[in-house]
Amino acid sequence: MEKLAIHGGTPVKTTPFGQGRRFGAEELEQLREALEQNTLFYWHGKKVKGFCAKLAGIYGMPYCAAASSGTAAIHTALGALGVGPGDEVITTPITDMGTVIGAMYQGAAMVFADLDPHTYNPDPRSIEARITERTKAIVVVHLAGNPADMDAVMDVARRHDLKVVEDCAQSWLSYYKGRLAGTMGDIGCFSTNEFKHISTGDGGAVMTRDEALYRRALMFADKNYDRIGGLAIRNCESLAPNYRMTELQGAVGIAQLEKLEGICARRSEIGERITRELGEFFEIAGLPGVHPPKVLEGCRSSYWFYMMRIDAGLAGVDAQGFADALKAEGVPAGKGYIPTCVYEYPLFRGAYPKGLCSVAEDILETSVKFSISEFWTDGDVTEIIAAIQKVAGWYGS
Repeated sequence: MEKLAIHGGTPVKTTPFGQGRRFGAEELEQLREALEQNTLFYWHGKKVKGFCAKLAGIYGMPYCAAASSGTAAIHTALGALGVGPGDEVITTPITDMGTVIGAMYQGAAMVFADLDPHTYNPDPRSIEARITERTKAIVVVHLAGNPADMDAVMDVARRHDLKVVEDCAQSWLSYYKGRLAGTMGDIGCFSTNEFKHISTGDGGAVMTRDEALYRRALMFADKNYDRIGGLAIRNCESLAPNYRMTELQGAVGIAQLEKLEGICARRSEIGERITRELGEFFEIAGLPGVHPPKVLEGCRSSYWFYMMRIDAGLAGVDAQGFADALKAEGVPAGKGYIPTCVYEYPLFRGAYPKGLCSVAEDILETSVKFSISEFWTDGDVTEIIAAIQKVAGWYGS
């Protein structure tokens, strides 16, 4: 068996990964048009409106409002839903802080539900167990592009008369049983941060089928000014932030949306190939200790990143050791997605007990993650698969 690179062997991946340009002539043309409007204010120009209309069309949604970031989009959604002091919002403990910031600024308490051990998404049974008379909303995070079990989540929400916000920051064009993530809850929230599938530098959007929610979202993201009809009505009844998107962001967003389908299709192709070929290899080789992420039947992930779990007792190595070995082989892998569950951050010190979400804590201790790029070549993917097989085979034997 070939010696691992971490032990002095030859790395599997010795050539650079495929790269490409995210921005080009299309974005420049849209930016030129935005500047020639002689205004960069979203309500006076055409670009933010165009971005929202185009995004709503792609998702088959009647209403879309822009925001300055994905974090702002989630805050806007919760503000539009009327979340406030004394309320509780249930969400996942493995996520970015952007998921929880909005609820906290509204004065609501965060409640964390545990996860499915294979999809890394919220376990509907845990969500239901966390519901109290103070619960106002559920924020479902479709982690890494993998759609959560929305039928089960929506069943829980309907039975308890709760609102559902979908955090789709990492899940552009992810499909749940033929439906797009972000179209099943009350509001879907999206991010165009630099590190997402498409980018406007920073930016975000909310989409809904409810006109009243849409109007409240528009106002909440704009200091509660009501601009529908062309005039800024300043008779504000409650406090709201300024989360306006600029015409420059909207312009870049229009061009980026033209590329969205191809980006997500390529990421899905790469992720599905890795899972398929690893599964075949592990079965033939009799290596039971490495578990690729599970995508529910009838669903499709757009793979913002790829994360698998390592059973140290069966694999012969723990997650940190596996990640270190993969990195030495030329695959930039790391242990887990975030260092700890969100509720273990210093910000929450003493508020939540260790073991609150035991499955989530175990996922972070036993997972290996690496990024995916739509610019990777088929050869890059072949070498990544070979590196994982090499590491798994070495320790598994």
